[in-house]
Formats: sequence, C-alpha cells, structure tokens
Amino acid sequence: MTHRSINIPRVSGASSSGLSSSGSSSSGPSVTELVARSGDLKGELVHFAQGPRFERQLTAQLLEAADRHGGALDENMAVLIIDHFALQQRLSDGRTVVERFVAQRRPPLPEDEKAMVLGWRDVVEGSFEVQRRDGDALVVHNLVDDLVYQMYSNMGRGAFAELQPGMFVIGRIVPVHPALDAWLVSGHLAVYPGSAGPQLAQAVAAAVATVPELLFRNPEKLERAWELQAEDRADFIAYFGCDLVILPPDEAEYGMREYQRRRQEKLLEGLEGKAAERARSLALAPEQLFQLPDDLRSADTVAIVYDETEGLSFYGDYGHLDALFADPFLARDRDHAARLRAYLRDDSVSPSAIRRLVARHPAEVNRVFRAVLGKSQFSWERDGEALLRRRKKEFFEREPRPSVSPVGDRVAELLRAGR
Repeated sequence: MTHRSINIPRVSGASSSGLSSSGSSSSGPSVTELVARSGDLKGELVHFAQGPRFERQLTAQLLEAADRHGGALDENMAVLIIDHFALQQRLSDGRTVVERFVAQRRPPLPEDEKAMVLGWRDVVEGSFEVQRRDGDALVVHNLVDDLVYQMYSNMGRGAFAELQPGMFVIGRIVPVHPALDAWLVSGHLAVYPGSAGPQLAQAVAAAVATVPELLFRNPEKLERAWELQAEDRADFIAYFGCDLVILPPDEAEYGMREYQRRRQEKLLEGLEGKAAERARSLALAPEQLFQLPDDLRSADTVAIVYDETEGLSFYGDYGHLDALFADPFLARDRDHAARLRAYLRDDSVSPSAIRRLVARHPAEVNRVFRAVLGKSQFSWERDGEALLRRRKKEFFEREPRPSVSPVGDRVAELLRAGR
C-alpha cells in the first residue's frame, strides 16, 4: 500500500453540519472568518508549545517517537507529535499546553476565539474517504466513527486540489468552534488511492478492536455496541452456565475456543447460497479463534469474566483469591495475601474483580481484609468502596464503554472487497 503526504502549512476546517463557507452563527463570527483566523492562532500555539518552558517535555516526546520508528523521525511525523503535544498532552499540573496558551496569552483572546482554541482539544483521528466536493468544501466519510465531515481549508479549495472522490486521507481534525459543529485539519494529511481502501479498512477494524472508544463519537455505534455486547454475554452464559468461571489455563483456552466457535456458527446460520459458502470458506479454525496470552498460560488458574458493563476480562491466579475469601485462614499464607495486595495495586484490575470475590464469600470478607491489610477495624460495608476508589481511581474516572466494536457498513464492504 503506497501513500503520499499533503503538507497543509495552515490549519484547514471541516464541518458535518452542512454549513456553507459563508454560514454564520447567530451570535458570533462565520465559519469562513473563524477558519481564516485559525491559521494565525494555530501558528501562535505551535510557537508557544515549542518554547523553552516546554522544551524538555516536547523533546522527550519526539525522542520516544523516534525510537518507535527506528531512530528516525520525518517531518510529517514530527508535526503530528507536536500537534498531539500542544492539544492533548497533560502536563504536571493536569492542564494541556493549549489551556496554558489561552490562559497566558496577552492580550487575552476574545471569547469566540478562546472557545475556538480550547475546542481544539477535542481531536478526531480518522481514515476519511473522499465523497464529493461542495463548493470550497470537501465532503468525506470517516471509516472509523462512520460519520461524514465537510472539510474546508483556510488556503482555499486549492489545498485539496489533488483529492478526488474515492481517494482516502488519514489525518487529525479538531472543531472550528464548539457552537458551529465545524472542523479543522491539524497537521498534515496522508493521501491514499482508492485501491488502498481494503487495506485501510483492515487497519481501521484492527484499531477499533483495540481501542473501541474510537467508534463512540457516533451514538448509533455506541448503542449498537451495547446491544452486541449483551448478545455476546448471553451466549457466554448459555455456554459456560454463568458469567464467571475459574479454570486451569488449558481448559480456559479450550472453553473460549468452543464459545467463539459457537458464536461463529451462529453468525453463519443466517446466510444462504453463495454468501454462506464464501463465509464458511473464510471461517477461522478453532486455534485461530482464541489464544490465551502467554502471561496467563503460566498461571495456576484463569478467571474468565463477562461483565454486563465491562465486557470480557481474564484474571490470572484468581482461584487463589477465591480460595482465600472462602477460607480466611489462608491470609496467614504469604502467597495468598500477596496476591490480594497485588490485585489491589494493579491498575489493570477492575474493582469489579474484587467486588465479585466479596459477593461470592460475603461472610468472610472482613476477616480477609483485616488480616491482609493489617487493619483490625476494617469493615467492607463501611470501608470497601473507599478502598477501591483509592486504589482504583482511574476506573472510577472512566465513562463506562462496551468492549465490543461494531465496524461501519463501509468498512465491512471494503473488507469484503479485499477478501
């Protein structure tokens, strides 16, 4: 798959609201005016981000990116790193560079421009298929979130001169202004021919499988993801008998393969004729359906949990913890006590994993925590949630999201074309 890059020295805009380049809000500047102003303000922001006060942090980001790319960093990648640093990187005080820029700029920005610049924190990264031109705008469809955007450039339509319907671009967009539902391109656009569609669709499908949040700007996809997760969970419970099972690693892997095989068969049941034949020819073998990660293969037991909200999770050596809560005398054993402490410390372990142990063995929970934590007055009913909120702070700060990732119709179409 080949691609080229378009460098857009100044920031261009996009709108999914149907606003024309001469459109305006009832209380502020038009899209055209804000897009034109955005170039100068983005230049100021980038200069601010590259200033001496942020030199150490930005240099670290660039060096880290260079290491990930074999020690070399081209200009386009450097632009993306700087753009991410300016708009999204949290500093030691919790603020972003763009927030400091707005707070410290002299003279202060007018309210409309302040809202515009702060709106740039809402970054959308996507693979966009060019659909058509609309005056000075370029209408594109984001394969990632399955939404349509209308791109403008503060350099005029010439910035998109080589982009034709059916081509693809990969890039970052940010709002022009929160009140206008219009967007600006940040950085550069990587341009791909239409023939690259199937390969880009594969990359998008892999990305949303790894980071489902990419889809959820689209409320319809979010709703569908919850529906699919509920269906998958029901199938899990129908096969395993409950939403939590504790098994030796080999049995856990076999069980997951059989569960996935049955789900695959269920998906094929509704197909007929050539569609069914083609789908069956593409069906995965059992060993391809699921493989237990290496770190779980070495565990004594593996818990497979399909939580209603958090989706599918795997926990190593969970059987030791289950035994500990069933028999509090095991708290005297260093290994059992250490495992519970490790689960409490590990920021990848959900609070629900601890809550489930408590729910399975409610009579003994206080004795276990008193012994392991060394707190003779500990009461789960009084102190349990505070303990979890203190040890698992990040989980409580996240908005619940489904773990299932439904791809858009266009991605599915491109994937079928590639096969």
